[in-house]
Amino acid sequence: MASPLKDLYSPVFYERLTHALTAAIPGFDKSLFIKKIFTPEFELQELKERMKHTTKVLHGFLPEDYPQTIVIIKKTIEQFRTQGIGEDGLAYMFLPDYIETYGIDDFETSVEALEFVTQFVSCEFAVRPFILKYQNEMILRMHKWSLHENHKVRRLASEGSRPRLPWAMGIPFLKKDPSSILPILENLKTDPSPYVRRSVANNLNDIAKDHPHVVLNMAKNWSGLGAETDAIIKHGSRTLLKQGHTDILKHYGLDDAGILLKDFKILTPQISIGESLEFSFSIFNSDPSERKVRLEYAIYYKKQHGQNTKKVYKISERIYPAGATTNIVRKQKFVLITTRKFHLGDHQLSIIINGAEKDILHFELTA
Repeated sequence: MASPLKDLYSPVFYERLTHALTAAIPGFDKSLFIKKIFTPEFELQELKERMKHTTKVLHGFLPEDYPQTIVIIKKTIEQFRTQGIGEDGLAYMFLPDYIETYGIDDFETSVEALEFVTQFVSCEFAVRPFILKYQNEMILRMHKWSLHENHKVRRLASEGSRPRLPWAMGIPFLKKDPSSILPILENLKTDPSPYVRRSVANNLNDIAKDHPHVVLNMAKNWSGLGAETDAIIKHGSRTLLKQGHTDILKHYGLDDAGILLKDFKILTPQISIGESLEFSFSIFNSDPSERKVRLEYAIYYKKQHGQNTKKVYKISERIYPAGATTNIVRKQKFVLITTRKFHLGDHQLSIIINGAEKDILHFELTA
């Protein structure tokens, strides 16, 4: 069984951290730092609480002058690299958190620090309070970052400016009008790094939730520039595709006419939590030519007060020969996870062909 994420903040981690801090901070008191970290409350704290706790304890060992603290943070990162500590470790998120917590009123020092620190550990969350406080200045800075030589800084430009970045504060003015970040995405649409290109796609997908026409226009303008850019558009359109948005389906040549659903059956009409829903169906291409078919299924999960919520799952997207029949069998696990609670009773399952929802069948979830 995997250890809880909070255990990233372990005695071994703090041994490495204090080793680096000893080299970066003159007169650093390692034993006092460790004592302040491992308080009686530490064991009860979860990951984010331990991260914030580390930030606060570190603050007590740094100079009052904020620019001087940034110099020390940079030296600490250099020490990590000297120790052979790899980049992008989740536990090191306390470094951007320090900038977010104590540097929000020093724009120039902090944004330069974010540019440096993100090359060691991502600053995608820490940058967002700065976007909210310094809207125009930050958008200009992130436009500049989109041209940076380091791919992690370029990614910060796109990932940090996502209107709806998961597990982060939203950016209301970008939800309302994303036009200011479109030049950033334009700069990155052919980026050599897949890490950056995926971020561009995720940003587009965020925008599509509020402004589908913007993403549709970009899809038309970027289409055919290259395989990698086409992949950005496709991934950035995934929410629109799942919603069956007419214009994006048309853009990809997805039409359900002549594609027939046959023999749709639920093989396990009654299941318990922990079991799998099993179903089968056939797809028949009655068209005289081959057709591209995007197959999905939707589950209407029963909610607490009786209403249902729909979630769409992709099966495949491929070419079906003329006159061909394809048989498909699928399973959907009903295993408890932290992000979903199941409610017993009637649920529904549907098949979606090229964005068009076909038959809906019922099944029962029991204890």
